[in-house]
Amino acid sequence: MIDCIIGVMSGKGGVGKSTVSAMIAEELNKKGFKVGIMDADITGPSIPRLLNISHKKATANELGIIPVTTSNGIKVMSLNLLMEHEDQPVIWRGPLIAGVVEQFWADVQWGDLDYLIIDMPPGTGDVALTVMQSIPISGLVMVSVPQDLVSMIVSKSINMAKKLNIPILGVVENMSYVKCPDCGNKIRIFESESTIEFLKDNNLKLLGELPMSKDIANISIEGNDMIEEEIKSIFEQIATNIIEVLS
Repeated sequence: MIDCIIGVMSGKGGVGKSTVSAMIAEELNKKGFKVGIMDADITGPSIPRLLNISHKKATANELGIIPVTTSNGIKVMSLNLLMEHEDQPVIWRGPLIAGVVEQFWADVQWGDLDYLIIDMPPGTGDVALTVMQSIPISGLVMVSVPQDLVSMIVSKSINMAKKLNIPILGVVENMSYVKCPDCGNKIRIFESESTIEFLKDNNLKLLGELPMSKDIANISIEGNDMIEEEIKSIFEQIATNIIEVLS
């Protein structure tokens, strides 16, 4: 039984969606919840690297697919955990990719979970539609960066969710600012007023703001143990905000 299913979505690639998915799973796990994460970004699966399990492989038995479990107990399913080499391309058409996502939901032995995080592919295509229509999602977390163009793209994802009657839990804004190494002030490259207006217009909650940081960019290389405490606290607050919205 899975209590809550959270989809993590973005309007376009390259905004840190998978990193946010992995860190939300980690923070919920730290809070004592039973957590799983489904990598539904079939053509760009990065969750195994982000959770430092790319060297492991999923197995199967007569009951279905057995997900890989991280050292701290997070259950993970990703296409890269089934491939011989993680750099093998997935040259499949949309219906086949969507079918894999349905299998990850129906055939994986998730067991009892408090939260299942679904790292969705960017945009509003076949796989995103399959996830929203086939899986009982409790709510969506939108990941964006503070540019007007991207906000317009995110609006398409928001409107898609609304048409399918899926609640939006809020927005995580990545690359929101740069922290000055000398004075500690937040330097915002883009105008914050546009973000505030965007959230207000769409009646959305800001779950958290993440800085431009090499620590975040290097999670897939160095793991999240190397992240500075201030950034860890931001991810912890994002997880807390998600719990509060869902309660």
